[in-house]
Amino acid sequence: MSAIEVSALYVCSPPRGVYFGLNGVDPWDEGRDARNYPGPHSVVAHPPCARWGKYWHGGPNSEKFPRARQVKGDDGGCFAAALAAVRQWGGVIEHPAGSAAWEFFQLLKPPHTGGWVSADWQGGWTCHVEQGHYGHRARKATWLYACNVSSLPSLRWGPSQATAFIDDGYHSAEERMAARSSVERLSKHERLSTPLPFRDLLLGIARTAGAQERAA
Repeated sequence: MSAIEVSALYVCSPPRGVYFGLNGVDPWDEGRDARNYPGPHSVVAHPPCARWGKYWHGGPNSEKFPRARQVKGDDGGCFAAALAAVRQWGGVIEHPAGSAAWEFFQLLKPPHTGGWVSADWQGGWTCHVEQGHYGHRARKATWLYACNVSSLPSLRWGPSQATAFIDDGYHSAEERMAARSSVERLSKHERLSTPLPFRDLLLGIARTAGAQERAA
């Protein structure tokens, strides 16, 4: 096993977790509680998104099937911890496009047309990209936040082609209805999964954090 280069935070456990068994990668699944990550490696962070999306209250059937009262943004401090880790150690956060965490933590929202733009006053950068360009069967519109990295790659910007449906990444009701009528829905695991090419892209961004110091 090679020396650790990147810690992957808030990732799925085996056998579904795609960050396990990789050289130089230290995966933190639920059992390790990534809120306690002490460093010193750069990170790729996938903090829980359920309380930050448009269904933060429990989903479209929450009134028909009442559950415990939900609070918007109440993720137990996971996003705040991920943001602190990326700012301190360098790396990248992945969250669904439209995440309310951007507004809550005063991050500028990226344009849906693509391109990296300044996100905050701490040297962070953000962009909108669709994981459909990297192997996901749905478009899976995503926002990235990167900080303290020496290189930001040019990604495949703009809409991707979808063969399956997630209720995100669409910019009008007409576009959403057309997608629903032409493609299949995904299982929960498929919706949450990270395609391997996209995983490798995120790891590549994180590996540039501290690259100059390691080369010195």
